[in-house]
Amino acid sequence: MIASSSGNSTVAVTTILDSILARKQAEVAAAKERVPERVLAARIADAPLVRDFAAALRAATGVALIAEIKKSSPSAGILREDFDPVEIAKTYESHGAACISVLTDQSFFQGKLSDLTDVRCAVGVPVLRKDFLIDRYQVLEARAAGADCVLLIAECLDDVRLRELHSFAADLGMESLIELYAPENLDRVLQFGPRLVGVNNRNLRTFVTDLDHSLSLLDRIPDGMLFVSESGIRTRADVERLQTAGVDAILVGESLMRSPDVGRAVDELLGRT
Repeated sequence: MIASSSGNSTVAVTTILDSILARKQAEVAAAKERVPERVLAARIADAPLVRDFAAALRAATGVALIAEIKKSSPSAGILREDFDPVEIAKTYESHGAACISVLTDQSFFQGKLSDLTDVRCAVGVPVLRKDFLIDRYQVLEARAAGADCVLLIAECLDDVRLRELHSFAADLGMESLIELYAPENLDRVLQFGPRLVGVNNRNLRTFVTDLDHSLSLLDRIPDGMLFVSESGIRTRADVERLQTAGVDAILVGESLMRSPDVGRAVDELLGRT
């Protein structure tokens, strides 16, 4: 929550992220009531074997693409009316995406965890659960649904909870893509020694994007750690600029989801046209 001054009074301004996190707390509590954690944990045995998310990115020729599936966003509204997650995922894979991200938040992005399960069954590349994870219960949900990797957002988690969720995901065999926006969070993230670090070019409090944001932090990433630039990537020129600077992978959703020809849009981003 951001405080703004007006005369002698201070007015609390609720940001989009504040609203999302408040709703997420309620959603997790309700989910635990429906399916207790011990019951959910028992379902892990039936989940598909974990695919190596980081290895898939490293194996890509040139910059690796994490192609995202999402129907809507708070800033842009509905991105795609003819929304078929499985068909989109198959198209992404056939046109060279190294991994696929599935947005599972329902309240703000119109996603579903079942979308991830359906996608994971339909493709051979690793799949990321992209959501606002604040509780180990959601990490269990991700693995039970078939996720190979989870997104952990530094702006949403204190040091104790970030370490806990990162460790718990690893115990379940999953990778964590640890994302940040604020530069002051980078040292917090690097202390865990993650294999994947993502910098979001979209300010999660204002939803404004700036591609230069990830480039400004690139030099602080240790050698051997995969660097993912996220959001605001729309053209082949954007990709070439990031690749030349040394970015290892990109996460792209909105521009692909808006395209009338998703496969062609992927080809154009990857320079295959």
